[in-house]
Amino acid sequence: MGVEEELLLVDPETGEPRALSAAVLARAEKNGADQDVFEKELHDQMLEFATHPQSSMESLRAEIVRCRTEAARNAEEIGCTVAALATSPLPVSPAVGVGRRYQWMADQYGIATREQLVMGCHVHVSVESDEEGVAVVDRLRPWLPVLRAISANSPFWQGKDTGYNSYRSRVWLRWPSAGPTEIFGSAERYHRLIADMVATGALLDDGMIYFDARLSQRYPTVELRVSDVCLHSGTAVLIATLVRGLVETAAREWRAGREPLDHSVSLLRLADWQAARSGLEGELLNPETMRRMPAEAVVRALLEHVEEALDGTGDLERAEAGCDALLREGNGAQVQRALMERTGSLRDVVTECVRHTQG
Repeated sequence: MGVEEELLLVDPETGEPRALSAAVLARAEKNGADQDVFEKELHDQMLEFATHPQSSMESLRAEIVRCRTEAARNAEEIGCTVAALATSPLPVSPAVGVGRRYQWMADQYGIATREQLVMGCHVHVSVESDEEGVAVVDRLRPWLPVLRAISANSPFWQGKDTGYNSYRSRVWLRWPSAGPTEIFGSAERYHRLIADMVATGALLDDGMIYFDARLSQRYPTVELRVSDVCLHSGTAVLIATLVRGLVETAAREWRAGREPLDHSVSLLRLADWQAARSGLEGELLNPETMRRMPAEAVVRALLEHVEEALDGTGDLERAEAGCDALLREGNGAQVQRALMERTGSLRDVVTECVRHTQG
C-alpha cells in the first residue's frame, strides 16, 4: 500500500500561501530527492508527494514522516514551508500551473478550476485483479463518509469559518466526475462507464475520473480519494490502516458471495455531506442503516466492521488507540478551530499547523 499527500506551501512568517512549487521541485531535484516522490499539482501553491509501497504500518509511518520532513527542508531553502492543511485558512488567489492539461481544465471548468486549491490524502491498497478491485469499490461505499469525518481538516476558506469540518470536500465536488458511485457489479461495467464518461468530451481523459474510490490508472490498486490531507502524520497512518482494513474486509465479503449494501447515490451523498459538516462532532449517518447516530458510535462501528482484517495484520490495537486519541483530542478541523479561539489569528493558526505538520 502507499499514500499520496498534497501539502500547502506557505510563508513561514505570515502563513500566506506561496506559489513556489516549481522552485521547490527544482530544489528537491538538486538535493537528490528520490525520483518521483515529489510532484507538481494543479496549483502552484501545492506540493504532492507519494510514498514508496509499504507492507507494514510502521514502515508507512516512517515514509510519511520522511517525506514531510524532506518537503519542508526543500521548501525552506527557497523561502517557504509546508503545512498539512486541506484548505488555506487565509485568503488566497490560486495560481493554476502551466501546461496543456492544467490550461485545458481552466478553460473547460472556469472558476471551479481556479478555486480548486484543496489538499487531499489518497490511499492505495493492492488488489489481485480489476474484478476484485471493482468488488471492493462496490462494498466500500457506505463507509467512506466515516473516513471523511476522521480526516476532516478544512474548516476555513478565504479567511472565514465555513461551518464545515471538511469544506475541501464541498469544493472538490465541483468536478463533474467527483463523489460517490453506484454499484458497478463487474469490472467490465466499470470500464464501460468510464469510457462513456470520457467519450462525452466533458473530461479530458480517464485521469479525470475523480470517484471517491476507483481503480488506479498507474498501479494494481484500489485508490481511495475521500480524505482531507491530515494535520498529523499519525492521523494519516490511521486513515491508511482503516483503508487497508476496509479493502481486505470488502474482498473477503466478495469472495464469500456477500452482496454490497444497496444504498442509493443520493443517500451516500447525504451521508458524505453530514460527515463533511459535523466531522467527529455531533452525529453521522450509520453506514448500514443510513440513520443518525453519535459520531463516536459510528467510528466504533467502523472498527468493528474491519476488526477481523486488522487483527490479521496486527494493526487492531493501534487502530483502536488511534481512534480513541482522535475522539478525545479532535480531528484537524477541531485543532484549527481551537487554535483560532486561543490566538484569534488565522495567521497564527497556519504557523502553528506548520509545526503540527512536522511534529
